[in-house]
Amino acid sequence: MRICSLLPSGTEILFALGLGDSVKGVTFECDYPAEARTKPVVVRSKLASGLSPKEIDRTVKEFSARAESLYRLDIEKLQEIKPDLLITQDLCHVCAAAPGDLGAVLGLLSPTPSVLSLSPRTVADVWSDIITVGEATGRAVAASELVSLLERRITQVKHPRSSQPLRVLCLEWMEPPFVGGHWVPEMVGLAGGIDVLGRAGEPGYETDWQTIAASDPDVILVMPCGYHQTEVGAELRKFQFPAEWHSLRAVRNGSVFAMDASSYFSRPGPRIADGVLIISELFEQVSRKQTKKSVSGVSLSLDRIPKADQSR
Repeated sequence: MRICSLLPSGTEILFALGLGDSVKGVTFECDYPAEARTKPVVVRSKLASGLSPKEIDRTVKEFSARAESLYRLDIEKLQEIKPDLLITQDLCHVCAAAPGDLGAVLGLLSPTPSVLSLSPRTVADVWSDIITVGEATGRAVAASELVSLLERRITQVKHPRSSQPLRVLCLEWMEPPFVGGHWVPEMVGLAGGIDVLGRAGEPGYETDWQTIAASDPDVILVMPCGYHQTEVGAELRKFQFPAEWHSLRAVRNGSVFAMDASSYFSRPGPRIADGVLIISELFEQVSRKQTKKSVSGVSLSLDRIPKADQSR
């Protein structure tokens, strides 16, 4: 089977199912596992490089107003590959290429490939998508085993030793501020916290600093969509924090964390199980008051995934 994955999470699922050799095309963002970076790129962004978060937000809204896709498909490369299967998504037109981007392309491909569109909104949906990909690619047993492993990892999460669950704010974007949604609030809950503004299973949304100040969370997880942790740290060093930021309990207590959003939170794939474990470890640090304050109250110190016993 010749597969082109038009979204990073799809690529991660395919490799996790042992289908790396069948992956013949990926997106410019497909960077995990490392082998994915060696595959031909068939999707690129139309956004200029080097834009600030504020500029990215403005440009995305301009594209949306014109009903124009943010992505450019390499039709010649796709014609050369002759894929049997295209994996895409219809959850978010900003995050990755969507079925609407394929309309004109499919008619130019011969033979016409099958299209599998994923649309996860919850953790259970992510596991279901893994099963769906497995069934579509002849790897149903491997998919079932992978989901069982991921579910076991999450059941091993150690909840913080506190009488009250930590109240958590997940920031999906900083300028303007966006609250994380879909599976992220559920990940917070699985780690033992309560998401103060996020709505499980629903999209993230734009908010304001006054609303954030009123929520006054115990912990803030900064996880801009598509950013790795080093990029988050770099942006935070340049960010002009509003007055409300410094009044927040989480900032005063040093309980703000720059997260590797792209690896563990933005992409609805196998590694969200690791994301739950990471959040859980952060909660443990907060409950033990072992956080390290850095840039404007933001800790950049977390650089490992907590180990979990996978034998059970």
